[in-house]
Amino acid sequence: MNDKELYAQILGISSPWSVESVKLSLESNSVVVALEFDQSFSFTCPECSTKCPRHDKKPRKWRHLDTCQLETVIECQVPRIKCKEHGVKLVSVPWAEKGSHFTLLFEALVIKWLEVAPVSSVSERMNIDWNSALRIQHRAVQRGLDRRGSVAPTDVTIDETSEKKGHNYLTIVSEGSRVIHVEAGRDKESIDAFWKTLSAEACADIRSISMDLWKAYRSSTLEYIPDAESKICLDRFHVAGYFGKAVNDVRKKEHSKLMSVGDETLKGTKYDWLRTSANIDNRSRKSFMEIANCALKTSRAWAMKEIAHGLWSYVYIGVAEKEWKRLITRMARSRLEPMKKLAKSLRRHLWMIINAIRLNANSGNAESNNSRIQKVKKMACGFRNTENFKIAVYFHLGGLDMHPSLPATQ
Repeated sequence: MNDKELYAQILGISSPWSVESVKLSLESNSVVVALEFDQSFSFTCPECSTKCPRHDKKPRKWRHLDTCQLETVIECQVPRIKCKEHGVKLVSVPWAEKGSHFTLLFEALVIKWLEVAPVSSVSERMNIDWNSALRIQHRAVQRGLDRRGSVAPTDVTIDETSEKKGHNYLTIVSEGSRVIHVEAGRDKESIDAFWKTLSAEACADIRSISMDLWKAYRSSTLEYIPDAESKICLDRFHVAGYFGKAVNDVRKKEHSKLMSVGDETLKGTKYDWLRTSANIDNRSRKSFMEIANCALKTSRAWAMKEIAHGLWSYVYIGVAEKEWKRLITRMARSRLEPMKKLAKSLRRHLWMIINAIRLNANSGNAESNNSRIQKVKKMACGFRNTENFKIAVYFHLGGLDMHPSLPATQ
């Protein structure tokens, strides 16, 4: 087998394409494989697949996977056809996608690396520049979004994540552990953009929409989703976060007051108050339970948080609503400002909590996604712009089919 036949096998080249020459350069540790096409072959328009006359040829180069430890480049004079409907078009080649300077196999390997490493590391590993690696990632995401097509989610979670320091956010729409939409900002227009991508039938078929108390998300949902009042949910993960913050605010104020008189009772107990007793064995933290049973303001706030945790297990909605109202009244009369403030908010949005109990909705996966997004940001050491961050979120959390389709001959 000569070198032409060898590279024809390695590259999976078949009619009407063939290997014209193989040029080895030991100085640059590379090999250039020149391809040619059968002059009698009739190519088709890449837009409409109609056979068209050849117009001219255009030189193109593609980086391929290294062969025999040599950097491999494919060169070819690619024909352009003249279509009556679409004009002059460059024909499609089986080893690369339109507009790419890399073969399908090379892009597939880069994508595999990008799944576990940042763009900068992959570009160094594959000996390509940073922008080229980033463009491969962008093409992969676009390929995946094109294959996915329109979505018709059943249980939606809307949340935001920080893009960078300051008030810079991305709106993240998830279904389970899969991110289905990413939009810059966290205003009404950010979530409007998602609802507009759904058909009227898809909007009507949504069963639940979990979100926090951000008014912009709620007003947009009420505008676009039929019967949204019975679908919008404030689930237990968000409510637990609000209770945790309120309890911590009570603790900080009381701790400061106690420390001023030399009382260190609350010192080092921050995370004990935030843990939920139902999830751990309190026998392992006897010292904390002794403090929790003391006549402290923080103990009272913590007790209300514990009661709220138990209210999610109610099966009968009428009973659940009655018990939530009883707790909210207790909080409002507690003379603890953080708890009173939270009670006022929960009373206004109790209907969202009742929806969450009735529909058994939760945003646990979305909260996990938020953590994974922050890991992606940390791995990349930040992003130069919002678009790159959006692409990275889709790439790692979108559940997309992003790998290029390889020809059967390969």
